[in-house]
Amino acid sequence: MTQKNSQSTQKKPNPKKPLNKALHLSGAGLQMGATIYLGYLLGQWLDKQFQTTYLEQTVTLLSIFLAIYALIKQAQKIND
Repeated sequence: MTQKNSQSTQKKPNPKKPLNKALHLSGAGLQMGATIYLGYLLGQWLDKQFQTTYLEQTVTLLSIFLAIYALIKQAQKIND
């Protein structure tokens, strides 16, 4: 009798969990794209303000690193 009770009280795998992870990761991808695009726009604006030609590439590259870092952190958080 205790075997039946222990089997019925065991947690069943949640079928929504993989879908939930996929939705979080797709949202993270959109966030990554937005971060890179906003960095690009900021770099263009800075180039115009300071009349330079290198800030656009520099800020865009920094925003790429920031977006990848944020994506990795979110993926670790989702998998925990």
